[in-house]
Amino acid sequence: MHRASKLFFLAAACLCSAAAFSAEPCRQEAAWDVACLRQRYAVPLKAWPAPRIEGGGEWREMAAVNPPDLPKTVPYALLRLGIRLFYDKALSDSGEIACASCHRPEHAFADTLPVTPGHAGRKGMRNAPALVGVSHATSLFWDGRSPTLEHQALGPVADPAEMAMALDKLPAKLAAIAGYREDFRRAYGDDAVTLPRIQSALAAYERTLVPTPTRFDAFLKGQAQALDDKELLGLYLFRTKAGCMTCHHGPALSDNKFHNLGLTWFGRKYEDLGCYKVSGDVRDVGKFKTPTLRNVAQSGPWMHNGLFPALRGILNMYNAGMPRPKPANEAQAVDPRFPVNSELLKPLELNEEEIRALEAFLNVL
Repeated sequence: MHRASKLFFLAAACLCSAAAFSAEPCRQEAAWDVACLRQRYAVPLKAWPAPRIEGGGEWREMAAVNPPDLPKTVPYALLRLGIRLFYDKALSDSGEIACASCHRPEHAFADTLPVTPGHAGRKGMRNAPALVGVSHATSLFWDGRSPTLEHQALGPVADPAEMAMALDKLPAKLAAIAGYREDFRRAYGDDAVTLPRIQSALAAYERTLVPTPTRFDAFLKGQAQALDDKELLGLYLFRTKAGCMTCHHGPALSDNKFHNLGLTWFGRKYEDLGCYKVSGDVRDVGKFKTPTLRNVAQSGPWMHNGLFPALRGILNMYNAGMPRPKPANEAQAVDPRFPVNSELLKPLELNEEEIRALEAFLNVL
């Protein structure tokens, strides 16, 4: 080989190696260098390497759990009333269902079932989402139809497939129960039981539902050994190769936005068109709200329909780029509502070790 050609070849090889090293600075051939990862994340959070955000959108840094500043945030009397209402089955027509029946404290305030049976055993179509960190939400429900917790509070109470309570009868029903008038007086100054006050008290309590702190929080606060090697690699992949922070960022690990992941079941038995039902905009077909990932290991089954009973299944689907529905017939091919997957979805090309590491990290969130 000519000397100049050799120099060009060597230079090109060096450039390629440098680019590869820059892309994966803590990977040595086929193995991850955990010591390198620990060095990169041993610095304060603000000095961590920036995450890879697909599409280059805005993002917020991760944050450790901070308990609410009580009673400054929520006066004790109002909190006490909100707690009583949240756990009281009297808010349902049957007297058998409370808010906590579907949003279980020990389960990240989510449910253990894909879809929870409601009034008279009726079932809706959607999974009860986790309420931990809900104070960070900018809209509520999987389709974002409620702008505030106050607005959201009575939706499940009145829904015929959930608690089926006639709202015009609820205040009188509660006022007749021993102790409620006194609780309303302590919280609001007089004993009037009204729907706006019920909404306010429920929302006040829900804003205090912070995630249970984990070793991840300890790591964020500077305890460098709080995560083991596998979890640390998972954190790195979450922020880089897997691109998870494209949608899961900020204190609640949610962008508070809506995306189509290809799970609409369009034209099939369990069809759910998501935000389209609220907006009527065909661009919103199949879009659902990004859920929080805090305490995610406790909040399954996952997705808007509870389709996935295991986190590993979700990771496998994301790794493959998620389903890509195709029209089943000519009518679907020309239907403007036929769902279009988010352009942010791409195959991740994670290997077995990386998927296991990412799963281990999710389990410590």
